[in-house]
Amino acid sequence: MTVAELLQGVAVVFALEGLVYAAAPGFMRGVLARLAAAPEAQLRIGGLIAAVSGVALAWAIRGG
Repeated sequence: MTVAELLQGVAVVFALEGLVYAAAPGFMRGVLARLAAAPEAQLRIGGLIAAVSGVALAWAIRGG
C-alpha cells in the first residue's frame, strides 16, 4: 500500500462522513451524544473492532 493509496482511503472516509453530516445532521448529533455518554471501555472495544475490520478489509481487497 502506497502513501497515495492511504491518502485516497482517508479522502473517501472524509467524503462519506461529510455526506452523512450534510444529509442527516440531527441524526449525527444524536449519535455523537450517545458516543459522549458511552463508557470509555466500550468506546475502546468499538474502536479496536473498527480498526481490525478496516485492516482486514483493506488486506482482502488488495488480495493479501
